[in-house]
Amino acid sequence: MRFTAVLSFFFVLAAGAADKPFVSREDIFPLDAKHNHASAIVRLPDGGLMVCWYRGSGERTADDVQIMGAVKPRGAKTWSAPFVLADEPGYPDTNPVLFVDRQERLWLFWQTILANLWESAVTNFRMAEKYDGRGVPRWNRAGLVLPKPVKIEEAAAELARRMQGTVWEKQAARIAEMAKDKLTTRLGWMTRPHPVQLASGRILLPMYSDGFDFSLVAISDDGGLTWRGSQPIASIAGIQPTFAIRKDGTIVAYMRDNGPPPKRVQVSYSKDQGETWTFAEDTDIPNSGTGLEVINLRDGRWLMINNDTEKGRHSLALTISDDEGATWKWKRHLELDTRTDRPGSFHYPSIFQAPDGTIHASYSVFLNHLPEGQPRKTIRHAHFNLAWVEEGDPK
Repeated sequence: MRFTAVLSFFFVLAAGAADKPFVSREDIFPLDAKHNHASAIVRLPDGGLMVCWYRGSGERTADDVQIMGAVKPRGAKTWSAPFVLADEPGYPDTNPVLFVDRQERLWLFWQTILANLWESAVTNFRMAEKYDGRGVPRWNRAGLVLPKPVKIEEAAAELARRMQGTVWEKQAARIAEMAKDKLTTRLGWMTRPHPVQLASGRILLPMYSDGFDFSLVAISDDGGLTWRGSQPIASIAGIQPTFAIRKDGTIVAYMRDNGPPPKRVQVSYSKDQGETWTFAEDTDIPNSGTGLEVINLRDGRWLMINNDTEKGRHSLALTISDDEGATWKWKRHLELDTRTDRPGSFHYPSIFQAPDGTIHASYSVFLNHLPEGQPRKTIRHAHFNLAWVEEGDPK
């Protein structure tokens, strides 16, 4: 009885410690002079962490851009030195995302930009059956994701009809013409947030096009052997979708607003496992035309991370919903730079929930106030628990 009481006492202590709010932040590498941007973070099967991003002298117009990676092995206190994960010499490689599927295989998706235009992107993938969490994985499979859109002409025509008489009329008409060209519809689809795997095993890879200014889903029903496109998530400049799943199976896509003000996170719904989508609509969540991510938490709630302002990237917020996105009751800023002159940028976040319930995030950090010519960019890793978010911003 005494042993049981002591054991219970220690369990209570452990639970209390777990619920105590905490946050830690660390830069994965020192401030760098090159453009370091668009990270993704995953937990490896052995409990270590891996982050990827792209680095070069620019973005799509710079032919030296490479996909970089770094790992923090289980139990390690520091991140490894960055290493090259993928590089097509002489071409920009951009927008990488990592994914660990239910078979504990590690996937890397990224884009090679053929003609220095986002519209010329081709999506690559590599997959490792096993990875020891150190250095470049030994890849077992590689190929392309070519998500030929379904009924894209119809979606573009519907967009043009909806936009008649608005400021978007001319652009929507141009998109409708683009949709008639086979090559144009098959190039330029890019990744950003994490894929999700449904209970059925289906993998949904969120994709978008800067040319069409809307999104779609690359779908695989055979564990990533083959991929096909969904019908477009038609919208007025809703791109880089991220998915949450309702209890009734409805998939909710949240997207950054790539259009003119007022800028709001956009939302669309699928009731058939990602095959078809409603026309995207604005929410009341501010968005400055920057990336975001939403995840399902183990306790049934949803967590979103985004720049919660219509202008700038100086404010990076975490919000929690307990009613499947109807409201977002808890909010705390992971980063907030209130200086009026050249505030920092904290943007393009990536998040996941670890088995212990805590959250890991990675995001781009640009310290804009530093003197010209001084290194100013890095990728930051943050680790926190939900109690810290629920506590809210300091008064």
